[in-house]
Amino acid sequence: MLPPTRSWLQIHFCVILWGFTAILGKLISLPAASLVWWRMVLVTGALLLFRGSWIGLRSLSGRLIAVYAGTGVIVALHWLTFYGSVKLANASIAATCMALTPVFVAFVEPWIARRRFDARELIFGIAVIPGVALVVGGTPSGMRLGVAIGVLSAFLVAIFSSLNKRFIGHSDALTVTGIEMGAGAILMTLLVPLLAVERSGFVLPGLHDALYLLALAIGCTLLPFALSLVALRHLTAFSSALAVNMEPVYSVLLAIVLLGEQRQLDPAFYAGVAVLLLVVFSHPLLVRHAPGATEVVLTDGVAGVGQPGRDTND
Repeated sequence: MLPPTRSWLQIHFCVILWGFTAILGKLISLPAASLVWWRMVLVTGALLLFRGSWIGLRSLSGRLIAVYAGTGVIVALHWLTFYGSVKLANASIAATCMALTPVFVAFVEPWIARRRFDARELIFGIAVIPGVALVVGGTPSGMRLGVAIGVLSAFLVAIFSSLNKRFIGHSDALTVTGIEMGAGAILMTLLVPLLAVERSGFVLPGLHDALYLLALAIGCTLLPFALSLVALRHLTAFSSALAVNMEPVYSVLLAIVLLGEQRQLDPAFYAGVAVLLLVVFSHPLLVRHAPGATEVVLTDGVAGVGQPGRDTND
């Protein structure tokens, strides 16, 4: 099998694994904050076992370490709101809200990455409004708080993706991920006891939750991260953008098959999903030939994977 073909299959396998994050978030009975704390602690612990994840610290300045740690705080808040959306609504809604990430990136990235604003991106942002209206209209009223939290989560993705684009440079991706996960774990350690919904503090998972958490940390975070690093070396930014933007599609399909969530949502919701995805998939086509343009892709918050504008041919 030729390397580009193998890499294309590998990246789609990674995206399917990322698609399971919302499903596992629904299956895990822990509150959102405890779930995020366990995920970040497990990922950080696993990374510490790899010498390459911390040896790169020697080459980083104190300023860069601080920037990556701050980015990790935003990643933690993204996961907190993402799983909050899953708990308050369902996996389909949380995953669909992530399709708004490229819209937010179009407006946030010029400010953070210090590039000129492209007027076409304003049109791109306006085009999602009908899809959002359909999604909200097709969602039960009791789940609309989950929609709002999911939109906030997508906005946080846009911020940390843009920060990674500006600052990651030639830093080792494993080292950056380790710093970000470690900083996020520290934040959640401080935050969990303060949340009103978790007055009892940290929740020890039962057997089933522990197995799901391991699958989430290893199978849906570290494994696709490592595999995608290899795959993206043989893919163009355009093809990787199209592949990774399939994550909400896989999440919604998995939620239908595994959780039967189609019974909770009106046809208008799925019409809105179709509109949002049409806009998201049209964005790489819009900017493909523009000089210096960036291609916006969705990820599960792992540094160095599928970041907007990152050259995947390094």
